[in-house]
Amino acid sequence: MARDVTILSEADLRQAVPLDLAAIDCVERAFFALGGGKVVMPPVLSMALPEVHGEVDVKTAYIPGFDSFAIKVSPGFFNNPSLGLPSLNGLMILFSAHTGLVEALLLDNGYLTDIRTAAAGAVAARRLAPAQVETAGVIGTGVQARLQMQAAHLVRPFRRGLVWGRDRDRAEACAADIAETLGIEVTVAASPETLVSGAQLVITTTPARTPLLAADWLHPGLHITAMGSDQAGKSELDPQILAQADRYVCDRLSQCETMGELASALAAGIGSTIAPIELGTLLQAGDSIRRDATEITVCDLTGTGVQDTAIATLAREAALRRGLGTTLGI
Repeated sequence: MARDVTILSEADLRQAVPLDLAAIDCVERAFFALGGGKVVMPPVLSMALPEVHGEVDVKTAYIPGFDSFAIKVSPGFFNNPSLGLPSLNGLMILFSAHTGLVEALLLDNGYLTDIRTAAAGAVAARRLAPAQVETAGVIGTGVQARLQMQAAHLVRPFRRGLVWGRDRDRAEACAADIAETLGIEVTVAASPETLVSGAQLVITTTPARTPLLAADWLHPGLHITAMGSDQAGKSELDPQILAQADRYVCDRLSQCETMGELASALAAGIGSTIAPIELGTLLQAGDSIRRDATEITVCDLTGTGVQDTAIATLAREAALRRGLGTTLGI
């Protein structure tokens, strides 16, 4: 029997799924489902390829109640910019949750991963950052730094932004882009410490393997979302930050124990001082607002398959409504 498969290009997907509240709500629903305990989500299949400065991740999840599930292949080859090529690319395959048949091929080149990652940061900010954020800061100068600030601004409309990166020129360019997108003042911080001290919301978006933020810099009312530790060996935060925070939240405990900031804390022998709670569990409990204005909170996001299934499903539905893509009969 012939059937149709939808082919969606990156251009189609950029039209169908902007970074907006609908995308953030979609990813939050996925985290909520993950906290319910019925999601099927295997461990991340991950390959580090140091010889070519690359990595490849494969993620998936089945979410009860969703008509489809996605399998995502996400390569990152970080020498590519010197060749005039993007560092990140990849695709998602969407399958029927009822028959297992392929429904769509999403040739997003990493775009949907960028959107769902930024949306996850916004979920963390909406649930854990102070109700009023005057200044938000981002460590890092890449695409995700820009998107994280854009997403955070949707849920916590801060008036001022700070950027820090190792390369001053790239930091200046990133700050200018964020300022233009959000219509606010954005400046380059002199150091990570200066950025943290001046912000109520801090987002880290780097592939660092040695901590960039120190525990001595914590201050009342601070929320940190750590995005970069998505491979074993990466670490952006001093492990003592997790121990000293009033609340440490992670996307998936089993992942963060091996590839998140929690992995570094466990390696440092201070895991027993940390009481982790998964973001989905927090949402399920309804305990999703910070307890007081002085609380120090940390959210450790390593990227989960539920985010990929959620954003891929949203993308296909939005594209079909708009008449985007190509239909292939097979």
